[in-house]
Amino acid sequence: MKIYLAGPLFTTAEREFNVKLANLLRNAGHEVWLPQEHEQRHTSAEEVFRKDVEGIEWSEVVVANMDGPDPDSGTCWECGYAYQKRPVIIFRTDFRTGEQPGKAPYNLMLAQSATIQIPPALFIDTESLSRKIRAELDRCLATAHH
Repeated sequence: MKIYLAGPLFTTAEREFNVKLANLLRNAGHEVWLPQEHEQRHTSAEEVFRKDVEGIEWSEVVVANMDGPDPDSGTCWECGYAYQKRPVIIFRTDFRTGEQPGKAPYNLMLAQSATIQIPPALFIDTESLSRKIRAELDRCLATAHH
């Protein structure tokens, strides 16, 4: 499956997590568009924007990391752009609850526009997260073929 892997990419830790998750998904047979691999060659905001839109258009599904006290605004835009075009799978490994302690960890608009919300996977390792995402991708494929 062609995956656009959306998420924050501003720190070394974020970029390293993104690469590790992308490689696990690739090793499982998926094609992955990881924005940080395409954005490095572009210097203007317009070029980065156009390349990211190209990646979403290329994909069959968007898988988005919703970590952070408030999910990354660019990632949220990518999910909104993909809504009604292709499935959107969101996940969260961050134990901070975001907007309201004790409430669902996803913003209302993200929760309602996502095709699949992987339940928060707190303190999960990247390989286990990859297995959860792959299971949801399989479910998307099965639904598409029925």
